[in-house]
Amino acid sequence: MNQNYDYEVIVIGGGHSGCEAALAASRMGCRTLILNHNLDNTALMPCNPAIGGPAKGNLVRELDAMGGEQARAADSSTLHLRWLNTSKGYAVRTLRAQCDLRDYGAHYTRALSEVPNLYVYQGMASELATDSGRVSGVLTVAGEAFRAARVVLASGTYMRGKVHMGLVSFPSGPLGQVPSGALSDSLVKAGLELARFRTDTTPRICRNSVDWESLELQQSDPEPEAFSHWSPKRTYTGHCCARTRTSVLTHDILKAALGRSPLATREIGVKGPRYCPSLDDKILKFPDKESHPIFLEPVGRNSREIYMQNFSTYMPPDVQLEIIHTLPGCAHALMLRPGYGIEYDYVIPTQLEPWLETRAVRGLYCSGQICGTSGYEEAASLGFMAGVNAALSLQGREPLVLGRDQAYVGVLIDDLTSRGTDEPYRMLPSRCEHRLVMRHDNADRRLCGIGRELGLIDDDRWSAMTARWSEADSEKNRLSSVRIQPDDRTNDLLREIGSAEIEEPVSALDLLRRPEVSWRTLSKLVDTGLGDESGAWIEIEVKYEGYVRRENRHVRRLSSMDKLKIPEDLSYSAVGGLSAEASDKLTGTMPRTLGQASRIPGVNNADIQLIQIAIERLRRSGHEYAGDVG
Repeated sequence: MNQNYDYEVIVIGGGHSGCEAALAASRMGCRTLILNHNLDNTALMPCNPAIGGPAKGNLVRELDAMGGEQARAADSSTLHLRWLNTSKGYAVRTLRAQCDLRDYGAHYTRALSEVPNLYVYQGMASELATDSGRVSGVLTVAGEAFRAARVVLASGTYMRGKVHMGLVSFPSGPLGQVPSGALSDSLVKAGLELARFRTDTTPRICRNSVDWESLELQQSDPEPEAFSHWSPKRTYTGHCCARTRTSVLTHDILKAALGRSPLATREIGVKGPRYCPSLDDKILKFPDKESHPIFLEPVGRNSREIYMQNFSTYMPPDVQLEIIHTLPGCAHALMLRPGYGIEYDYVIPTQLEPWLETRAVRGLYCSGQICGTSGYEEAASLGFMAGVNAALSLQGREPLVLGRDQAYVGVLIDDLTSRGTDEPYRMLPSRCEHRLVMRHDNADRRLCGIGRELGLIDDDRWSAMTARWSEADSEKNRLSSVRIQPDDRTNDLLREIGSAEIEEPVSALDLLRRPEVSWRTLSKLVDTGLGDESGAWIEIEVKYEGYVRRENRHVRRLSSMDKLKIPEDLSYSAVGGLSAEASDKLTGTMPRTLGQASRIPGVNNADIQLIQIAIERLRRSGHEYAGDVG
C-alpha cells in the first residue's frame, strides 16, 4: 500500500492525550493520523504508573462513560487497586490503580491498531502548515508534509524540553526522550503565546534491595472492582505498596545540599506543580516539618523498578542516593534511575475556545500538558474532548462543551479556558462546586447518553447499561414499598452497627437513609438480587436525596448565566463603568457566555451586571448575537 499523506485529522503526540484524541476522532468516522516521535513509547508513563485518585478517578470514569479508552487501559494493566477517601463521603470517593506501565501502553497500542481508518506513524512534527488563518497540515523534521483540515496538538512536555539534575541541565524530553524545538517556533509564528512550566519525577530503586519486612505494607482492597463501567470486576494480589518516611537526617542532608539544587539557586525560574511538590520544594517551603511520607510502589509485573511516590527531586544523583539511604527500609537500596526536573513550553489556555480550538489558528486543537495541565487523567480527558470536537467540526455539527454541573471534564476545560492557570493544573474535588451531583457512581447516567450520540458507545454496551439502569430504578421503586418489621433480627442487626432500634415498621428506603445503614446491611434484611454497584448507587441516591435536590436548584439558578451569550463584537472598553482590569481580562479571554465571564479572575459581580446591561441594550436594538445559547 502506498503511503498516504492526506487525512481529515492529524494528532501530534502519542501519549495519553494523543491516543484518546486519535481514537475518538477515528471512531467517529474521520480518517486520522497519529504522529508519534517514538512508537515504542505509546501512552508512556514517565512518572508514577498510577491512574485515578481524588477527582482524577472521576475524570477516568467520565471518560469511560462517553466512550474513551483510559479506564479499560487501566483495568487491563492494574497491579494494585484501592478506594480512596472512604471516610470523607460518597461525593469524593474514587478508585486509584497502580498499573503495569508496559501493559498499559500495550493496551493503547492494540486499541490504535484495531480502528480501520486510524493510521499510526513514527515522526516528529516540526511545523504547522496554515492557510489564511486555518491549519492545513503538519511538516516533520524529515521533510514530510501531511495534510489535514484539523490538527490536535498533544505534545506533552516535549516542546523545548530541558532536564535538570542538580546544576547540570540539558535538552531532553521525559525519561531521556528526544525533545522538540522547532514546533514551538512554529506555534509562535502562527500567533500563539507560549509560556514555561516545570514538573519533576522521582528516583527509581531496585525491588530486591528494599527491606520490605521492616515497612508498613499496603495491600489491594479485598473486594473486586474496576474502573470501566463494562470491565469485569477483579481483586488483585501479589503486588503491594509500602510506606516509609523521611527523617531529620534526610532533611539535614537536603538542607546541606540546597546549593546544588536548581530550585534553591534559582537556575529554574518557572513554576512547578503546587499539589505534588518536590522534596527540594518541601524543604524550602516547610523547613520546620520533620518528616514527610514516602510510598514505594511497583511499576510492572516483571520489573524490578520501584517508584518512590512523594520523592521527586532536582538534586544531583549522588545526593539522591544519600537521601534514599536515610529512609527506613532503604538503607541498602540500589538506585536504578535518578529523579530529575523538566521544564517545557505550553500554550496559555485562555487562547482556546471552550471546545479546545485555538482562536489564532482555526482547526487547531490543543490537549493535555500543552494546555498547562498535569496528570495522565487530565491529559486523556482533554485529548478525548479535542478529538471529539475536531470530528464534530468536520461533520458540521455543534461542538461538545460540557457544563460545570455535568462533569469534572467540564470544570477542567472551563477553568483552563476561562481562568487560565499560573501553575501546572491538577484536577481536585475542591475545584468542582457541584461535586455532589458529579460522583464516581453516577458518571454513567450523566454521560453515557452523550457517548451514545457521538457513536462511541456500541449497541452491546448501551444495552448492558440501560438494562442495569432499569434494574436499579425498578428495585429502588420496589424498596420504597417494602416494609421492614421491628423484630429481634432487625433490631439485633441495627444494634450491631450502632443504629437505633425501630419500634414500628419502616420502608426499606427510609432505613437506608440512616448514615449507619449501608446497602450490604439492608441486603441482610431484604432480598434485593442487585449487585453491589447498583446497590451502592441506590444507597447514595437515597442518602444524598435532599442535598442533591438543593444542589439542583442551585445549578438551575447558575445555568441562566451560562446560557446568556456575549456578542463576539462587544467592545468591553465601551462598556461604561467597567473596571480597567476587567476590561483587559475580558478582552484577552473573550468569554462566550456571561457565566464564563463571571469565572475570570479580576472580573467582579459589578462588572458582570454592567456586561449584562450592555447585552440587554444590544438585544433591544436587534443585535444578531445578543441571544441565549442553545
